[in-house]
Amino acid sequence: MSLVTFLGIYFVRVAGIGIATVGAAFLCENLLRGVAAPLFGALSDRIGRRPLLIVSAAATAIVLPCFLLVEGPASLFAWSLALGLTGAVNMPVATAQLLDLAPPERRQAVLAMNYTGMSVAYTLGVMPAGYIAEQGYGFLAATSALGYVLVAALYVFALRGVLPLDARPPEHPLRASLFAFNDRRFLGFAALAFVFPFSMGQVVTASPLFAADVGIKEGIIGLVLGGNSILVAALALPVAAHLETRGPFRFLPAAAVLVSMGFVCYAAWPGPAAAYLAGTIVFSFGELIFSSAVPAAVARIAPAGRRGAYQGAWALIASFSMGSALLLSSALSAAAGWTAAWFAYAILLAAAAVALALKRF
Repeated sequence: MSLVTFLGIYFVRVAGIGIATVGAAFLCENLLRGVAAPLFGALSDRIGRRPLLIVSAAATAIVLPCFLLVEGPASLFAWSLALGLTGAVNMPVATAQLLDLAPPERRQAVLAMNYTGMSVAYTLGVMPAGYIAEQGYGFLAATSALGYVLVAALYVFALRGVLPLDARPPEHPLRASLFAFNDRRFLGFAALAFVFPFSMGQVVTASPLFAADVGIKEGIIGLVLGGNSILVAALALPVAAHLETRGPFRFLPAAAVLVSMGFVCYAAWPGPAAAYLAGTIVFSFGELIFSSAVPAAVARIAPAGRRGAYQGAWALIASFSMGSALLLSSALSAAAGWTAAWFAYAILLAAAAVALALKRF
């Protein structure tokens, strides 16, 4: 993620590709990742999680640094599609693996612990990454690839032995991958919860370009986003442990309200740097809730033996939502400016908060 944060800036300002084209490529990457995720999730229900996770991490280590070879729209789309395919395993299968290992009453805390680890890693990566990017993106590519090599090695050497897995579903994985999309409860939840990965996409991919457009340097962008991760890392586990006794659905409306307030800060807080810092901090408090509550809610909805398939179905929704963020922001900011775009997103999140509060899952 330390690399992803600055990819938009690299493609627009170094490779000279239009922001709308970059947004479209990111959307295609996330769409392919999402479309393939239910199949890989269902496949992991049959053959286990570990083999798929090892292959995914190793393949990503090869594909990821190839962004340096991108010179125009054609190579950008080719790279994006390759990265989308290699990353299609990780979202559903890694989450399903964590849920396999966690007692049902502690799932949200386990997911929060994992998110804490990711936040610490993101902080350690993104804070120096901005300054590394100022010196040259080749160094950034090398460190990101090395991270995936280490992940593959950990799956091989640290995650050993027989791992727990529910009884295998009777259907072929391709058919099992579609099961969640016939589940009205899952579809109703996804129709509202998509705002959370959508907002994450705005912060990760669109907000750095917003910050750059208002004159904030890459190093400061990295510090702000790294500070967000420090906050999440410090509070994610205690917040999740406190909230999980009331179930994963209870506090999602509050999370949507907090994210909405964060986007209002982007739009209206005085001073560009102060607005970026304030909005990201407020967003962090919403992230503390939805980061563990949403996958735990999907696990609550999933029937026995279909955990990977349901996490894959959610990954499809999340990938489309997150992947569309930059494309939509490029269109809105070009037509009406960044302020109007952030206010529009704030209204969307506020409406989702009301609907989540009224809906019973």
